[in-house]
Amino acid sequence: MPMPDVSRRAFGLGAAALAGTMLVRPRSAAAALADPELRSMTADAAPITREERLARVAKAQELMRRQRIGAILIEPGSSLDYFTGVQWHRSERLTAAVLPARGEAIVVTPFFEEPSVRETLSIPADVRPWQEDEDPLRLVAQALRDRGAASLPVGIEETVRFFAVDGLRKALPAATIVNAAPVVRGCRMIKTPHELALMRKASDITLAAYRYTWPRIKEGMTPAEIGAIMNGATRALGGDPEFALVLLGEAAAYPHGSHQAQRVREGEVVLMDCGCTVHGYQSDISRTFVYGHARDAERRVWDQVHQGQQIAFAAARLGAPAGSVDDAVRRQYEAWGYGPGYRLPGTSHRTGHGIGLDGHEPVNLVHGETTPLAPGMCFSDEPGIYIPGRFGVRLEDCFHMTADGPRWFSTPPPSLERPFD
Repeated sequence: MPMPDVSRRAFGLGAAALAGTMLVRPRSAAAALADPELRSMTADAAPITREERLARVAKAQELMRRQRIGAILIEPGSSLDYFTGVQWHRSERLTAAVLPARGEAIVVTPFFEEPSVRETLSIPADVRPWQEDEDPLRLVAQALRDRGAASLPVGIEETVRFFAVDGLRKALPAATIVNAAPVVRGCRMIKTPHELALMRKASDITLAAYRYTWPRIKEGMTPAEIGAIMNGATRALGGDPEFALVLLGEAAAYPHGSHQAQRVREGEVVLMDCGCTVHGYQSDISRTFVYGHARDAERRVWDQVHQGQQIAFAAARLGAPAGSVDDAVRRQYEAWGYGPGYRLPGTSHRTGHGIGLDGHEPVNLVHGETTPLAPGMCFSDEPGIYIPGRFGVRLEDCFHMTADGPRWFSTPPPSLERPFD
């Protein structure tokens, strides 16, 4: 569930840091990395190829032509990686790609950054460097003119920053600026078999790391200590840890954690929400269990959340509005006395989010979302229940839509006592 530390993709800091679990303690991490029980699981995981990216560009260009968009502008982040392979950061110095409806892509980047940007560029593109005393948006405007796109609407990828859009308006005053989401989402929301395989591998690694970590949790441990074991195991198994949120006791009632000191205690809830990437594609799996003896209250809520996951999965039918999945879960929860709606005690967040190169992608399983479910779409399924001042339970597994309906990446656990079976 947590929005991971996507500063790697240049968007912002993740909520998992609230619990201190991103601070990996060297001893715990090193022990996992050196443990002979752990072996890399990624030998058969191949990265996305040049040909696949070219097919993505061709699909985007087809969508642009259908909607009479001349080009789209993309800054560094997952969408730039998706189409061009360029893995770069955002700063006050603009690096951006112009993806035209016709012709080769153009990449604008600072002169001194050009060699570094070229290292990951994996499609044919015209790279146009700019000097420190130049306006990069003038190069973007010229790129649009050169591709015959300046007289047509220009699509802006939805995470592009305001200064870039504002600068483009000034450099090309006659341009019509539109949202590029129909093009970018039209490509990224539908995963290919290769993308699904990488996400399945990431999920397998996260579950294997959970199985390694679980028996090593001891009374008195802090979230940071547990997170260190989890992240060390993930690395040893071949994944790149993305987040390891660990919430103990009352802190589990607050979906993204608490600043209060936490330690594992007998009879209290342990909620773990962890994920990793394999060649950029993400997993997101949550498990809740009790350290020691579980009370009836925790057991009852765990069983309800487990049922909520199944309700969501059953409601995920091809062609159904994405929001209907959330509605189905909430109807049952309200029948049990939670809510109503997103009020507490109950489920204060959406039932699920899209997932892929980003941990959170469009669209969401949330009330009012009308996008119909289609094969290739991927979602988390996490209808947690939170009781402020006491505890919370979240079970989270991801699924993807197929021609025959939803299919799990990771299977929900059978019981409170068997959280990783």
